[in-house]
This record gives sequence, structure tokens and C-alpha cells, in this order.
Amino acid sequence: MGKKIIVAGAGHGGLTAAAQLARAGFDVTVYERHKKEDLGYDWFDALNPNVFQIVGCPHPEAVGIPWKWRADVTYFGPNTTEAHKIPQQFHNQNEIEIIMERRDIYKLLIGFAENNGVKMEYGVTIKAPLLAGDRIVGVSTDQGDFYADLVIDAAGMESVIRTQLPDCLHIQKHPLRNERIYTYRAFYDLPVDPKTVKDVYKVMFCPDPGDFSLSWIYTQDTYTDLLIGHMTPPSAQEVEEIAERYRQENPQLGKTRLRGGQTVPIPFRRPLSIMVADGYAAIGDAAFMTMPLNCSGISTSIEVSKILADAVIADTTGTYSAETLWQYQYEFFQKIGKGIAPISLVKDMITSLTHAQMDYAFDTGIITYRELTITADQHSIRQFLHFDPQLPKRGLTLAKDRDLLKKAAGAVADTAAFLAWAELLPRKYSRAAVQNWAKGYDKIFTRHLHSLFPAYFSDRPSV
Repeated sequence: MGKKIIVAGAGHGGLTAAAQLARAGFDVTVYERHKKEDLGYDWFDALNPNVFQIVGCPHPEAVGIPWKWRADVTYFGPNTTEAHKIPQQFHNQNEIEIIMERRDIYKLLIGFAENNGVKMEYGVTIKAPLLAGDRIVGVSTDQGDFYADLVIDAAGMESVIRTQLPDCLHIQKHPLRNERIYTYRAFYDLPVDPKTVKDVYKVMFCPDPGDFSLSWIYTQDTYTDLLIGHMTPPSAQEVEEIAERYRQENPQLGKTRLRGGQTVPIPFRRPLSIMVADGYAAIGDAAFMTMPLNCSGISTSIEVSKILADAVIADTTGTYSAETLWQYQYEFFQKIGKGIAPISLVKDMITSLTHAQMDYAFDTGIITYRELTITADQHSIRQFLHFDPQLPKRGLTLAKDRDLLKKAAGAVADTAAFLAWAELLPRKYSRAAVQNWAKGYDKIFTRHLHSLFPAYFSDRPSV
């Protein structure tokens, strides 16, 4: 084939798409601004082990890369006492994730890419897309301009490619407020015997005063993993104050930071309504592909890379136009996107709850383990829309808090609106039809967001 493809950024989905396309005969180069040894945050991640087989990547065990099964999670609302927790329950083995060091994930995926012929160029800062009219024809970098038949955007949530695309493409440039979460994460010493820790993986909804927050304390053999997630970035002083407050109930959280310590913004929303254009396709965080409730996106990005690679390989015209790349977006939405997108509506509703409402939902059974147990392969709104013999009782309990009922009813109504609108996703591409569908898709979510947080949007940010 010989067609040239640029992958902008060494995102997980971008790397696995690159490997599959190079294996198929394409000339693929990844441009990454970091040095190879600096890739990846200094922490581990959870992911679905099945995704490696999907894309033809070796399992980490096959190449000597360490991994282990993730521990079960215990969920808490603002009230973190023993009587108010919800333990995780799995239905089958496929719901269980593995954990790997982020840098080991990169080692695995870069090896997979290079073994299939991908060229890796590190220390190259991409500055902007190169355009011919409204077609993307390459990237401008600090080391010159590089041209390609297709640019795959794996450059993250604030990609310098996507955020500088022409407005006429109607590809959203930035997430709105409440559509990103800032997570501080670090590993601290473990001053107690880990065998004495009852809730090894403790996830807390709204543990901190103020707006919505999401934190965890995950006890390992020799250290404790702390994550603090806020809707606005916490300062270093706030992090220390929060950690010290957590230590009062969690003696497993030591005071000495061993590694980590970064605060990172993560997409906390639905996928992009349009993720392709002539010569362009977005994947991973660049297309907002994280699960809207747990902010996990590695598994989805890797899985989706197979859909993207297949669409590119199937383009016998070699034009890689919006029309031919639309197959990628269409299949993504059919298989994954329309399952995870409405979970964003649930996320918005949950993040709007007061601390008292969150405790009420936990304590009275309105929220159960079923809604909270969302792992790498559970990317479907069906996790929430399931038969439950206790549903009438839960509904009556919900009705006792009128504001909470109003919020839940709004989420249900907008979920129904989305599911109906999703069926209208165009099977064939035309710019007018796709942009009209995208406008309706975005309207459902922004309307829901504005109804829950009217004060946030008095001065609506540019999208």
C-alpha cells in the first residue's frame, strides 16, 4: 500500500492503531513530544486484559511484563463509616480487570508498534495541523512540517490538532466545565500491616466539602495509592490538607510520598459527536473516549483502535476522507459509543447531588453495587437499565426527596431522548446529515448539563 500515516501523540489507541496499520503495509510514523523514557505517569492503571487479543498485541505475561488482578472495590458516599459502604460484586470473570504500571503499558504497546514496523519519533512537539482547505494533510512541528495521507489524532484531551481544526468541521474543540476532572495521584508509605486493612480498595464519592469530588485509597503490599479527583484543580496545600483528613480514618495512608504527585486533567464526559474529517481521525482522549463515571479510557482506546484500523484498511480509494472514515465512527457508536455516551447523563446527575443526597442514595438503596460496578468491558448504559425486583421500593424511596427525584427524572428523560436520537445516526456520510445529527447529540447533553448547573454557564465557554 505505502500510504503515509502520521499518528500525533503516543496515546494508547494511537499506538495500537499504528501497529495494526503498519502490519497491513502502511508507512506509519508516531510523533511524540516526550522522550521515550518519560512516557507515562508514575502510577499503575487498570484495564481489561481481553483488549490485547482484540488488536493482536501480546499479553504482557508473554513478553515478561508484570501484571496482577485488581482488587475488589468498596464504595462509600460522604459517610465513610462501615455501615454505609457498598461492596463490589462481579457477575463473571470478564468483569475483572488487571493492573499494570503505566510505563509498562507503554513498553508493551511501543514494542508491539515497533515490531510491526512503526517508526517512533520522540522529542517532537506538534504545534498545529497542516491544512489544504479543510483537509488535514499533515502536522506542523518544532522540527519542521510533515505531510501524510492521514493524521490520527492521539494527542490527548486538549490536542493541538483537534483544537485548531477549522470551525466548519463542527468538531468540538474543548470540553465544557464539568466535562473534565482534575486528579491528583501519588503513592505513600504504608505504616500498618496491609493484612489489617479491611477495605483494601476504598472509593469515595463526595468525601470532600464543596463541589463533587471522587477519591480512592488503594492499599498495596508496600504502599498506599491515593487519588483525589476534583472538578477544579486542587492546590498543593489543599492536597495535603485532604490527605491529612483522610489519615484520621485511614491509618494505612502514610505521610511520606514515595512517587507520583501529579495532578492530571481527564475527560469526564461523552465521546465526541464528530471525530473524523478529510484526512483526520481522533481516538482516545482526543475523542473523549473515557468511561464517563470511572474516567478509565485505556481499554476502550485500544479496543477502538481495531475499528479505526479496519476502516482505514478497507478504504480502497486511498483518500481517507470523512466519507470513508465515517465507517470508523459509525461502528464505534454502534458497538461502544451509544452505550457509554448516556452514562455521561448519569454522571452529570451524580455530580450535581448534594452531600446529603449522596448519602441518602447510598443508605437507602437507590444506588446499588450494580450501578457502581463498571469495569473495562462494561461500557453500556444497560449497567443502569436492568431488571431489579427492588425497583418499585427504590422508586418510592427516591420520591421522598423531590429535588433528587427531579434530577433522576431528568437523567431518565434525557437518556430516553439520546437512545432515540442515537438510532438516527447516519449510516452513510454526508456533511450536512452528520453535522445535523451531531448538533442534536450535543444539544441533549449540554441541555442536561445546563439544567443541573445553571450558575456554571451564565457565560457559556466556547466549544
